Amino acid sequence: MQEESGSSSYRPLEPGCLFAGAAERRDDRPGHTAVDFPVAVVLPAGGSGERMGLPTPKQFCTILDRPLISYTIQAFERLSWIGTIVVVIAKENHDLMLNIVRKFNHTKVKVVHGGTTRHRSIFNGLQAFSNTSDDSLTPKPKVVIIHDAVRPFVEEDLLLKITLAAKEQGASGAIRPLVSTVIATTSEGYLDHSLERAKYRASEMPQGFLYDFIFQAYQRCSEFDFEFGTECLHLALQYCGTNAKLIEGPPTLWKVTYKRDLAAAEAIIKETLSMSAYIITEDDAEAVKLAKTLQKNLATLNMMVTDIIPCAKEINSDSLSKTLNFIQISENGSNFSGVLEMVKSFEDTNHSRLYPVVIVWVQLNMTKQSFDTQKADDLKSFMGLASDVLQGNILLYGIQIDHSKVPEQWERSVERLAQITVALIRDRNAALTGQMLQA
Repeated sequence: MQEESGSSSYRPLEPGCLFAGAAERRDDRPGHTAVDFPVAVVLPAGGSGERMGLPTPKQFCTILDRPLISYTIQAFERLSWIGTIVVVIAKENHDLMLNIVRKFNHTKVKVVHGGTTRHRSIFNGLQAFSNTSDDSLTPKPKVVIIHDAVRPFVEEDLLLKITLAAKEQGASGAIRPLVSTVIATTSEGYLDHSLERAKYRASEMPQGFLYDFIFQAYQRCSEFDFEFGTECLHLALQYCGTNAKLIEGPPTLWKVTYKRDLAAAEAIIKETLSMSAYIITEDDAEAVKLAKTLQKNLATLNMMVTDIIPCAKEINSDSLSKTLNFIQISENGSNFSGVLEMVKSFEDTNHSRLYPVVIVWVQLNMTKQSFDTQKADDLKSFMGLASDVLQGNILLYGIQIDHSKVPEQWERSVERLAQITVALIRDRNAALTGQMLQA
């Protein structure tokens, strides 16, 4: 594959791209029913990550306590029309990969060992569908998608286009415009010539193939191809005469290659996860008023409130699949029973297994009594709960806001509440869980 330029150019994904339930709810959209044939994925993930400069291969580096490769797997696994996902890894990482599959409940994954080069690893992945000596033979797909394990931000619309084009044409691949001009140099280090950038494109992933075509191409290719080749589309053209349909891909196709790319990937994930929130409030006039005012303030900070719910018990599975952020508003003196209801819902549905859930418990203080003068046991219980649920990937924060009858003062307090809430949700800092902050 060609190295990407301009990897810092990205846009946040739609929230549905990160939530497993979102794809299932969109199954009736136009074009989806066209995938009425078996589709599988091969993810080569055997790289050592030398350019990353880290002891851990980049595909196993963690973002929000979850390995990068798990995000990529989930991008495919959430789609009902994709069957088996073959992950090709180095033999020494076999147990690590199996642990990831178990921990994050990846149900479509089959792990196979890679080869000494990228093409050998991909060939091993393709053979998982044809090796009759394997007792657990994986059903052969009509179309197979080949993708990089370190490109986690692949969207369903592009996968659909790649898949349908591969079935029709035999091969297809994503491309992007070149950011920099490509030049050739002489052996002495001088400029030889440059290419006209408008005529060329960067070859990206994903790429799709009729399985029989690409498998045949790998069976025919030379040792030189296995050792030094990088382009799957070229093999399909050279050995099967299959000219690929090229499809323009979005900027989010960039690959995590260097250490700085991990920070960029984390920023994208955090930004995507923090785009929306639910507000749950007690059946109290002041709490409901605060919820509506807070909703307006959050909107100015680019966070949408999906809904205001009067009771935590009314949170259903559909609500859980739309967002990972919940704001519980309680009046001073109330316990956090609503928070406990939410925690139980998350634990029952494994909602926080893949992405960390944030619960912000807002205490509306209607008296002049400081939170510090409340029972020490209340704070201790809150901190204990936050510590317990953190193990289940649930981040619990507390904020107290003192009610004021002075409009200007109250407005400033709610603005601070919104700012603190957004910061907690976007940063997802585990070190601040269990704390009671002051708005």
